[in-house]
Amino acid sequence: MYSVPARCPVCGGNLQIREVVCESCGTQMRGQFAASTCRYCGLDPEQQQFLEVFLRCRGVYNCVERELNISYPTVKARLESLLQALGLSAVGEEKAEEMDVQERRKAILDALERGEITAEEAADALRQLR
Repeated sequence: MYSVPARCPVCGGNLQIREVVCESCGTQMRGQFAASTCRYCGLDPEQQQFLEVFLRCRGVYNCVERELNISYPTVKARLESLLQALGLSAVGEEKAEEMDVQERRKAILDALERGEITAEEAADALRQLR
């Protein structure tokens, strides 16, 4: 079964649902129905996958990097693209950058605690954050 497209594939306009059918009993209803107001339903498959991984990783960038085998700048770019697709604006750039540094610092220390990196590697990574 196909997903309902969020926009017209020809012109990008809004789509209107005119018929719904019950899978169980076959009842059909015709009329003008509002399309789903689900803001996530209009995401393309790549954006949906990124969102799922981002949530599973609880927003920790280095976890997303590992799961999707992509670089840190790619994670940031995909997140920005996702925010735009959802019509969400990011927190003020300075605050977002500050949060980003704090998040990276925490991720480095967590990796050190789990034994994924050495103390020397952690120290180098923390120095690069400045």
